[in-house]
Amino acid sequence: MLEEQIAQWRNYLRSRQAIHAVDIAELEDHLREQVAALTAAGLAPDEAFLVAVKRLGSLDTLSREFALEHSDRLWKQLVVPAADTGEPQAAVRADALVAFGLAVAAAVAIKVPALFGMQLDQDAGFYLRNLSLFVLPFVTGYFVWKRRLETRTLPWLAAAFVAAGVFANVYPFAPHVVGSSTHDPGYTETLTALHLPIALWIVVGVAYAGDRWREGAGRMDFIRFSGELFIYYVLLALGAGVLTGLMAMLFQSIGVDIERFFQTWIFPCAPMGGVLIASWLVEAKQSVIENMAPVLARLFTPLFAIVLLVFLGIVLATGRGLDIEREVLIMFDLLLVVVLGLLLYSISARDPRSPAGTFDLLQVVLVLSALVADAVALWAIAARITEFGFTPNRVAALGMNVILLVNLTWSAVLAIRFLRGRGALADLERWQTNYVPVYAVWAAIVVLGFPPLFRYI
Repeated sequence: MLEEQIAQWRNYLRSRQAIHAVDIAELEDHLREQVAALTAAGLAPDEAFLVAVKRLGSLDTLSREFALEHSDRLWKQLVVPAADTGEPQAAVRADALVAFGLAVAAAVAIKVPALFGMQLDQDAGFYLRNLSLFVLPFVTGYFVWKRRLETRTLPWLAAAFVAAGVFANVYPFAPHVVGSSTHDPGYTETLTALHLPIALWIVVGVAYAGDRWREGAGRMDFIRFSGELFIYYVLLALGAGVLTGLMAMLFQSIGVDIERFFQTWIFPCAPMGGVLIASWLVEAKQSVIENMAPVLARLFTPLFAIVLLVFLGIVLATGRGLDIEREVLIMFDLLLVVVLGLLLYSISARDPRSPAGTFDLLQVVLVLSALVADAVALWAIAARITEFGFTPNRVAALGMNVILLVNLTWSAVLAIRFLRGRGALADLERWQTNYVPVYAVWAAIVVLGFPPLFRYI
């Protein structure tokens, strides 16, 4: 009962304006400390919770907002009003300066190899392998500064990036020869470039969540941040595309060709710095963005369900197999990951006390259709391996789709249990957040083990 009350209180705070995940975590820690002390003094858990909420009212205005919003409940009326407190403008400016400074550093970092004679068009393999290393250390540094992480955590974060840099560059990758060109990255080199960011993104998550990374709520906050970062990054990219197009037209109108400037500076540097800017925007405007991901999830859940059902219907009607070319498999796996994201974001914004409804049934349909689609992909991959043997791409695709199959299978079980009134949404959210490290482990296996296993081809 106590955990349910705390969960309801926490879910409310997540939906409030201008409330950051770290603020909620800190407030919850205070609440639990108060409840533990009061329980030890002899109060019943429910009574301890009431008194603890009242005491927290004098510590943070968030509790007061919570009480005022739900004044029909006694314990929410016990909160003592407190004066509003805002983040000091100096801290806001410092946050912006640090974020923009790191954005510039990331933008400059990708140009450093050019000082040693390396060019984007001639050394594509090097840049692809190290792309995440040009930006993710700076994102991690931003959250190390933002969260004031303990010193003992920093060596582990640094060691992860150093190890990633070593293994991304120490292996003698063989180029993929196409005609007379030998500059195209080979199979294992491409797999390293695709999987290294996945493994290192977990390092960013540890910096983002800090000590709360071990908790499901901490990992959920990072998952929410990742989705919101993607939304803002896409918006920034669209805006930047419009801006560069207008710039090109303006300068062409006076006879000045700035195409080389775009190719040399804008195209490589802007995407790197944009990740830092988007991260800062998520933090600075979190109260607005937190409402975007769940809304988009509810909007696109039925659309994705329709797409998958139509796809499966055509497969059954025509008997056509899935094309397992690398690009197709990447897009297919991204589709399945998006399905899981839609499920998770919808759950995170849902009132856990509400009974199952039509939208929950739609989510079950989405998960089941994604599960069948993943089984179709696995069948095609296994058939191709049986016929033509093992290759780096096929084994990597097989492993990732098995991981997705396990996730989708148990997600479907938990979702159906909830729909039938035999389980809770919290079980599904917990399963998803606990499963996140599995993707990072598999990505690390691909990066570290596949190149020597397949002789660096």
